[in-house]
Amino acid sequence: MVELRCNKNMTYKFTIIINKERGGYVARCVDLGVVSQGKTIEDAQKNLREAVELYLEDNPKSKKGLPSVSPLITTFDLNCA
Repeated sequence: MVELRCNKNMTYKFTIIINKERGGYVARCVDLGVVSQGKTIEDAQKNLREAVELYLEDNPKSKKGLPSVSPLITTFDLNCA
């Protein structure tokens, strides 16, 4: 979860998924579909934060459609015979 503070003391919380890839990590903002990468998890998060900030600057109308509640993300096990 990444928290982004914008003007007028608005705070948006975004759900992110980070996957290990060859040579680093790929971070995806589930709410906006914005993707970035980095050599470490921390770099990927930082780069994604910057990418989301730029995305919202270029698409100010997209702030209106942001969900007020983050999605529930969970896992399940599947045994294959």
